[in-house]
Amino acid sequence: MKKARTIPELAASKLRWRCPRDLGFRTTAELDSKPEIIGQPRALGALQLGLEIDSPGYNIFVVGLTGTGKTTTISRLFEKLRLIGEIPDDLCYVHNFRRPDEPCAIPLPAGRGCEFQRDMRELVDYIRGSLPQVYESEEYQTRHRKTVEIFKERGRSIFKDFEAQVSAENFRIVQIQMGALTHAELHAVVGEEALSIDKLKDLADEGRFDRNELQRLQETYNVLSQGLQNALQEGRRIETQLRESLRKLGRHFAALVIREPIRELREKYGDVSRVENYLEAVEAHVLDSLAKFVRSVEGQPDAEEDATGTPPPELFEFEVNVVVDNSEAKGPPIVVESSPTYRNLFGSVDYQPQRSGVWHTDFTHISAGSLLAANGGYLVFNLHDVQEPAVWPTLKRVLKNRKAEIRPPQAIAGIGASALKPEPVELDVKVVLIGDSYSYHMLHTYDDEFRKIFKVKADFDSTMSRTRRSLRQYAGFLAQLAESENLPAFDASGVATIIEAGARLAGRQDRLSTRFSDIADVGREAAYWARKSKARVVKAEHVDRALREREHRVNLMEERVQRSIDEGVLLLDVRGRKVGQVNGITVYDVGDHAFGRPARITSEVSLGRSGIINIEREANLSGSTHDKGVLILAGYLRGKYAQHRPLTLSASIAFEQSYGGVDGDSASAAELFALVSAIGGIPLRQDLGVTGSINQKGEMQPIGGINEKIEGFFDTCKARGLSGTQGVVFPHQNAAELMLRKEIVQAVHAGKFHLYAIRSVDQGLEMLTDCKAGRRTRRGYERDTVHGVVDAALAELAEEIKEYVESTDTATGRSASQGLSDEEEDEGVELSRRRRPRQPGSAVRGKRGATRRRRA
Repeated sequence: MKKARTIPELAASKLRWRCPRDLGFRTTAELDSKPEIIGQPRALGALQLGLEIDSPGYNIFVVGLTGTGKTTTISRLFEKLRLIGEIPDDLCYVHNFRRPDEPCAIPLPAGRGCEFQRDMRELVDYIRGSLPQVYESEEYQTRHRKTVEIFKERGRSIFKDFEAQVSAENFRIVQIQMGALTHAELHAVVGEEALSIDKLKDLADEGRFDRNELQRLQETYNVLSQGLQNALQEGRRIETQLRESLRKLGRHFAALVIREPIRELREKYGDVSRVENYLEAVEAHVLDSLAKFVRSVEGQPDAEEDATGTPPPELFEFEVNVVVDNSEAKGPPIVVESSPTYRNLFGSVDYQPQRSGVWHTDFTHISAGSLLAANGGYLVFNLHDVQEPAVWPTLKRVLKNRKAEIRPPQAIAGIGASALKPEPVELDVKVVLIGDSYSYHMLHTYDDEFRKIFKVKADFDSTMSRTRRSLRQYAGFLAQLAESENLPAFDASGVATIIEAGARLAGRQDRLSTRFSDIADVGREAAYWARKSKARVVKAEHVDRALREREHRVNLMEERVQRSIDEGVLLLDVRGRKVGQVNGITVYDVGDHAFGRPARITSEVSLGRSGIINIEREANLSGSTHDKGVLILAGYLRGKYAQHRPLTLSASIAFEQSYGGVDGDSASAAELFALVSAIGGIPLRQDLGVTGSINQKGEMQPIGGINEKIEGFFDTCKARGLSGTQGVVFPHQNAAELMLRKEIVQAVHAGKFHLYAIRSVDQGLEMLTDCKAGRRTRRGYERDTVHGVVDAALAELAEEIKEYVESTDTATGRSASQGLSDEEEDEGVELSRRRRPRQPGSAVRGKRGATRRRRA
């Protein structure tokens, strides 16, 4: 066969970008360690816009990978805005004397909430201390006694006149004891003895008392009884008047006590209308509930005051519950909620069990959540920390209505709970929600309200362009890390090595990673190894050690897979040539570590019409992307070899010893090479690993994990001994992503390992077969080329299956258009196995002038 053109390999200098060691400093101790937002101009602009626009709905949804500096950037922006923002009001809840189940919200200037609470407690203490003194004063006691005497005299005069009338009628008023009570009754005086009417009736029945006299006494008794009832009723009316007069007297003296301190509070908080209204209600309620302050006017001891200075329980109505205190704030509040539960975000109303078993609450048990604490400022929390289903709909309602409502939790099943509905609070808060791209797109697509309340998307990139400025920013970041965590300074070589690690993490030579949490971890661990070696600064060797140790901690699975290859458990060939077999390269991703290793891909071809069978798919071990790659491969074959005749064959493709599933299309090139080799009987080099995706036009397409794949194949070849011919074939677009280990760069430089960046399937075929791929002419493909041999083999397959069908039809009398049965398909497979193998290069003229090749 015709020899292939030589495809140049990549030079060692192209396999790894090397950061210049001349960065303009010797150690990071010479640099300014001022914190700086690095590599996020798009996200920074979005955050600034969202934070500075006060219109409704301009809340911010932050997306990006973990470790890209989202929280750090937000915090630093907040620090700038804090200096120019106003301090929001405090928020207090007080008792609603008209509707106790609807506590009133009172906003007060920052710092005055606790002051108002102290003032109200002092007012209560003053009233509790002053009222007993007033009620014990000589003036009050004198007026109290005079009032009592006046009404007692009126009562005595009424009963004195009635008693004279009773005596004149020869009756007497007798007090009858009935338990703890006494009852007044009228008894007739017979002789010297007072007898009740009932007793006289009994005597009359016995004949011992005259009935006419009894009748006269009964009539007199009825008249006097009505008079007694009138006298008693008048006495009760006088007692009521006495109590009302004493109440007015008490209110009069109490008003003298409370009027002045309440007037002072009104003057002090006159700029707050809600306080004015509240103090009016307090004054009225104090006068209506004097008994709570003084148990009795006789001077019974007051309730003991709580050790914390709060009023006793019976005076809780006069307490002020400060739910938001901004007395120490220096600007708008910035609240970062690490546990965004319903209670923590929106507040709660706590319940306490009573002796009766009923759960009870009042306004003093209201607590504010993060939303109210951040009112007038900013609230930050992570969407992935939200676990309770009620949080999201409540957050949308609150942000849409711009009102925060503190709702009590649901009553415990089977236990009653008192209802409480605190007054809603006007809300002016900017919410910054941190999530990922998937969550953002799902909410934006399926939640219509989401786009109305989160109008700003701040997208954090995981990489940034590699420029001279970005190199200096990396160095500045390490300088700030060393200073803030008391680490040794990094010298220029150590900084350069960490920058190279950033390029490797970014996945391209011309970009750097912005996942500074990972970069910081590398710096910390490098500093650890520097201290272990008694070095004063962190050098390149310490960074290399840190990177090796980081990988060693997580690569146990990689070592197990390599051990299986070394022991022959996983079958692989890295030398020689084989027909229908190629070394694809896969990536194992175990979460905290990803590594590449070669995998044997094989293909078998026979007579038949089943087309290309993806064994992984048939075994349900193939992902949708891998299935798509196999279908594209079939499309390439049809475009290449089935323009003048149908593609008639049965072929299978498999990842050998693959039991955990395969996905991705990066093996489609390797699968195509194995299939082409099986069809044409052309052996493929086993010392080359292949990775890459193809399209139906035969163009190579880039794939992911290129560094891991090359390193994985290199490790396998190294374990079996480098032959000097081994290497990897991959798409040319991935060349810019190479950041290979220094060991591989050195092996390539020494000619022990080779890397080939190809642009097309034809280049890959020529690399693996050492034969020319061949061009299509008017008469077909060039002879003695890969495509020529494959085209001839397919023609032979088509001719043989045609002959087989015709002979079968003649024997069975069936029309050729009916095709093959399943049994005949199996016979066709056996027939193809018995065919003589074709030797590449030995042309044989078959029927219809088709050129046939023998298999090797």
